[in-house]
Amino acid sequence: MNWRLVAIPVTLIPIFVIAIQFDIKIEDVLAIGLFPFVGAIVAMMIKLGLQGIKFAYITRKYLGSFDSFFKLVGVRVGSEFIKFTTPMFIGAEFVVIYYLHKKGVKPAKAAWIAIMDIVTEVFAAGLLSIMAGVIALLSGAYIVAAVILATSITITSLWMVMFFLSSKHAFQVPKALENLVKRFGKEKGVKVIGQTNTWMEEVCTMSRENLKTSESKKIFIVSFLFSLASWAFYGISFMIIAMGTGFMISAFDSIMAVMGANAIGNLPITIGGSGLAEFGIIAYLNNLDPFAFEISEGIVAWDAVIGWRIATYYVPIVITWLLLVKLALSKISKPSSS
Repeated sequence: MNWRLVAIPVTLIPIFVIAIQFDIKIEDVLAIGLFPFVGAIVAMMIKLGLQGIKFAYITRKYLGSFDSFFKLVGVRVGSEFIKFTTPMFIGAEFVVIYYLHKKGVKPAKAAWIAIMDIVTEVFAAGLLSIMAGVIALLSGAYIVAAVILATSITITSLWMVMFFLSSKHAFQVPKALENLVKRFGKEKGVKVIGQTNTWMEEVCTMSRENLKTSESKKIFIVSFLFSLASWAFYGISFMIIAMGTGFMISAFDSIMAVMGANAIGNLPITIGGSGLAEFGIIAYLNNLDPFAFEISEGIVAWDAVIGWRIATYYVPIVITWLLLVKLALSKISKPSSS
């Protein structure tokens, strides 16, 4: 975990490069104003809070009155720290699986809950990003549209296909990877592969049992709506920041710009999408031309983008880290009933 703390300063490099390249001073960012900045932070925390509520909802639907509702919310919000510090925003699911397992939940069931959570998250984000890509395409921004659509369609399709196929097919570790692990891991490798295949088979069995039920379909729909709402708050956080610089943008356009940037930030190039998200906002809004970095009059400026990034990434990363350490990674006791 310590390497993630080292990785955080690395994400600041693109910010410094942008600031130097476009002569952005600290007073330019401060000029956004306290209220827009706090408003953007609040919008982002509502986004994270909705994700936590969704996770608690899914968990309690499958496990009954399991654990404190607010603790489940906190654990899920804390798990976002892992997403913030990895390429492609992955990793939060491993935290919640770890937490649920330590609380006495079987690995397969814990994985199923995590999968339901992440799939609805990816599906909602994917649909909004695809909408942003289509709008960019219709506006003639072919390069921006191509990157957004290629990334969002690939990630969304992969997750959805795997999710629904799991109810019809028992997935196993690919043979090439299996042979590689067994070759270098020897007896331990054989054991790891065996345990992984058993775990994957159990997850697929749970998928077959649950996806057919009306209750699981209801859970999926409600969770999907929670995800749409959470991404919408993430989108309007930029509108709030932009207003502080005098740039007026509608809530819909703000959501589209942010979700387009989110898709570009999902490219596995930088930690937490650092630099890519900022680039995505400007590329989407700056006359939809990814190579025209000269900010025209009436177009959102880099100081707003940097302010937005600070409010929706660097402030939440501190909050999620505290929740992660305090709740998910603290000493966990299994319920006495188990």
